[in-house]
Amino acid sequence: LQEQINLFPTILTKRLLILPQSTFFLRKSPVRKSPLRSCNYHKKEVTMTVTYSLLTKQNAETSNALIQEYADSSDFATLAKSEGDAILARDQEDADKLQVGIDYAKEKGVIDPNYVPEPYVEIDVLGKTPDAVADEIIGHAEKQKADGNDTGSVIVICGLSGTGKGTTVAKLSEKLSADNKVVCWSNGNIFRSVTLLAATWCELELPGEDGFNKEKALTKENLESFMKMLSFGKFNDKFDTKITGLGLDLLVSEVQNTVLKGPKVSKNIPTVAEVTQGEVINFAAAAIELMSKDGISILLEGREQTVNYVRTPLRFTLTLSDETLIGKRRAAQRLMAAALAATSEDASETAVKEALDAELSKMLETEK
Repeated sequence: LQEQINLFPTILTKRLLILPQSTFFLRKSPVRKSPLRSCNYHKKEVTMTVTYSLLTKQNAETSNALIQEYADSSDFATLAKSEGDAILARDQEDADKLQVGIDYAKEKGVIDPNYVPEPYVEIDVLGKTPDAVADEIIGHAEKQKADGNDTGSVIVICGLSGTGKGTTVAKLSEKLSADNKVVCWSNGNIFRSVTLLAATWCELELPGEDGFNKEKALTKENLESFMKMLSFGKFNDKFDTKITGLGLDLLVSEVQNTVLKGPKVSKNIPTVAEVTQGEVINFAAAAIELMSKDGISILLEGREQTVNYVRTPLRFTLTLSDETLIGKRRAAQRLMAAALAATSEDASETAVKEALDAELSKMLETEK
C-alpha cells in the first residue's frame, strides 16, 4: 500500500504536465495474474556494446543496450524472470488493496458506483522509443484540439509496472514544456495533507492517548471536516493546495518536502489512505478540472481505479505484447545502476563488462 501511495503522489498518483491544451496524463496499472513466460537461453560470446559513457546515461537507451547485450545469457534470463514475476505479483497485490478502498468509498456514497469512464487507447510500446510513444500520445491530444477543444487537456497514462510510464511522462514533459505550461499532479500530497490533519486532530482531541487512533480520528464526520480544510486554487499567482484548520495554515508546495514528510505523516499515511480513496479522488478531479478550464495541460499517472474518475477522452494504457520485457527492463535497470557504482570514469569497455558480469552474479546469489 505504501508503494501504491507513493505512486499516487505519486495513487492518482503522480504527475501533471501542462500541455498546449491542458493535458492530463493518468497512469493505470492493469492487473494480470498470469506468470511471465520462462526464457531458455544458450550462452555465446558477444561483443560488449555498453561503454561507460552509455552506462552513465542510466536511461532507456542504456537498459535496451543491456537487454541486447545479455540476450543469450541464461543468468540474465533468470534474473529477469524473477524480477518480472515479482512485479506482476506486487501489481496484483497493490491493485487488490486499492480496490478495497474504492469499494469502501462506493459503500459510503463518496463516489458514484455506476460511474463509467471514457474508453482507454492501448499503446503497445514494444519496439518503440519513448519519443515515439510520447509523440503518439501528443498526436491524440492535438487531434482533440483540432476538434474544437481549446481548453486544457487531461491525459491519463496507465499500465503495468515496467511498461515505461515514467519515461513516457518525462518525454511528454520535455516535449510540451518548451512551449506550454506543464503541471504534474500528485495525489500523494493530498493523502499526506489529510493524514497531517488527522494526526493533528489526535494530538488536540486525544492528548492523553499515545499514538494515532484510527477509529476515533477517521470517522465519516471527521473526514468530511478534514476535506473541507483543504482548498485548491491560485495562491501567490499559482495553483496550489492550502491546508487551513486545526491551527494549521499551510501551502502544500511549501511543506511537501518537510512537514508532509515528517514522521507523524509518514507512519500513518497507509492507514489514512485505506479509508480516504474516494475523498482524494473527488478532490483531485475537481482540482484538475479547475486547472484544465484555466488552459493548463495536466499529466496524471496512476492506477485505473483512481484515474477513472477524472473526466477526459485522452486515456492511454501502455502495454507490452512481449510480457517478458517487463522483467528484462527491471533487471537491466538494477544491473546498470549497480555497475555504474562499481566503475570509474576511465573504465574501458572490458572493465564495464567485468563490472556488469560481477554485479549480475551478485544479484543471482541474492535471489537464491
